[in-house]
Amino acid sequence: MKSQPATIHMDEHLADADITAAIELLFMLKKGVTSHLVEVATHEGIVVLSGFTDNLLARERAAEVAKAVRGVRGVVNELIIRTPDVPNAELQRRVVRALQNDPAVRRYQVRSYANDGEVILEGSVQTWAEELLVLRALRGVPGVRHLHNHLAVHGGPVTAADEDIAAHIQNCLAWDLRVKSPLVDIAADHGAVRLTGTVGTAAEFDHVLATAHRAGATSVDATQLQVAPWALDKMLRHQRFAPKADEDVAQAVRDALRYDPRCHPDAPTVQVEQGTVTLTGAVSNLRARRAAGQDARNVLGVKDVRNQLQVHPAKPVDDDVIRQQVKAALAADAYLAGYNLLVSVEHGRVQVGGSVDSHFDQQRTAEVASGIKGVVELENHVRVVPTPPQPGDDDDDAADLEGPAADLALEQRIRLHFYWSALLHDQEIEVRVANGRATLTGTVDTWLERQHAAADARDCGAREVNNHLRPLH
Repeated sequence: MKSQPATIHMDEHLADADITAAIELLFMLKKGVTSHLVEVATHEGIVVLSGFTDNLLARERAAEVAKAVRGVRGVVNELIIRTPDVPNAELQRRVVRALQNDPAVRRYQVRSYANDGEVILEGSVQTWAEELLVLRALRGVPGVRHLHNHLAVHGGPVTAADEDIAAHIQNCLAWDLRVKSPLVDIAADHGAVRLTGTVGTAAEFDHVLATAHRAGATSVDATQLQVAPWALDKMLRHQRFAPKADEDVAQAVRDALRYDPRCHPDAPTVQVEQGTVTLTGAVSNLRARRAAGQDARNVLGVKDVRNQLQVHPAKPVDDDVIRQQVKAALAADAYLAGYNLLVSVEHGRVQVGGSVDSHFDQQRTAEVASGIKGVVELENHVRVVPTPPQPGDDDDDAADLEGPAADLALEQRIRLHFYWSALLHDQEIEVRVANGRATLTGTVDTWLERQHAAADARDCGAREVNNHLRPLH
């Protein structure tokens, strides 16, 4: 295990009760989590979530929110799915439609059987990442309470030497913007990988584990990979921000695209000039285009991405068919089913209108619509119109505030959110609020922190965010 640098400060103690209170607050702020049905308990940094939620995506999101909180070393997710009963035949139709609607998953040999809210998955995929895509596609299906995963992962034979496998995974981690700690060691034995060392958050732990799987490990043992807040220290992170050669950045982007099954079998051309990545070529669906751009963004050393990929479906799809499928997918989504969203299509270019009550649902609309076969372009005109708090709501008192008092309360919520964010707590961010509009100024490490800061400000209730944060790297 790599030694801990002498400059690290380990004296800050984050009390379990404070961590619990922070998570409970975030559950109220973040959309997609049924906060009033979720119980939170923390013991020595290990968070236990219990209670109920209404879909598998919300269960997953609750864990993700908790893992992003400073001081959380791990999450035990005991949330139970409580959802209205759906007849088996209807649930089976929903599951099959979800598998067919996903442009990557529809290529896989997957069989599904639905019974009393339980779905059994059988068949085979080639990689761990493909398996993850299948599970993700079904977690948003209303009525699914549990997934029984019997998929077989048939990767190719291990031909690389163990030293090369370990070095390759180490290289992938070094280029991943979401992995902050350089204190991870990797050993391989006949393709089986063992991770040791220390990372700063439970979310970072997940990224390290996922990277090892995607990079070709036949199995991953992370029992000796520790999570400790001191590993978030700035001195550690800044070791990773040394200048990167354009060709090295380009190769790291190509590797990231190669391991993302959403972009397969398309192979975008990657060019880098002074840290700006340009993606050219053609992909078969809009979700692949969006995924390629995000993959490039997640590479260390990338300052900007020009996504010039063209969407060329394998076969043309009639506009009316696209419209019907987009509307059906939006209506069947666990988060979006209650909204009246309008869809129009012309030459494969989709426009979605209407209103939702959060930025989370607005983004979810684009995610769902972009996965429909035949969609080549998407204009998301969905407006965010927050639902007024009802009497008895937890934030009812804050809703009664007006003018400067309301702005001050919003500013304090944003600051508190940043304080508890493992990603943002030590960034140089100034927050000002006027008439419900938040202005963020200062500096952050990368575009990732900049993006999260704006999203968190919106989650706290900002009507608009003027994001003037300047990434240093």
